[in-house]
Amino acid sequence: MTYDEFNTFCSQFPATSYVMQWKGAHVWKVGGKVFAIGGWQKTDKPAFTFKTSDLNFHFLTEIEGYRPAPYLASRGMKWIQLYDAQLPEEDDLAYYLTESYRLVSLGLTKKKQKELGLNQS
Repeated sequence: MTYDEFNTFCSQFPATSYVMQWKGAHVWKVGGKVFAIGGWQKTDKPAFTFKTSDLNFHFLTEIEGYRPAPYLASRGMKWIQLYDAQLPEEDDLAYYLTESYRLVSLGLTKKKQKELGLNQS
């Protein structure tokens, strides 16, 4: 997945915003909270960072090309960075980005979720 494809994919989710920050990283937020980051590594290779469930965090740390996300995971947060983007199927990355969006949106206050029209089933 290229950064353009990443940005197009993340833009499909409701109530998202985009900003370029942290030395040129593509940062996607829902309700003001980060759910995906494209870039943000020291090499020129594409990298994608996202929030995961506890189970996926432990699973992905054992898979080549994935690692606990710099800065975030060292603070106890369950964030993973895909730093070798040649390895996974695009469907896998799409799943993890979608799941990250879901987890972050569910972490918003009920008031904020209602205001944004999220998780109202």
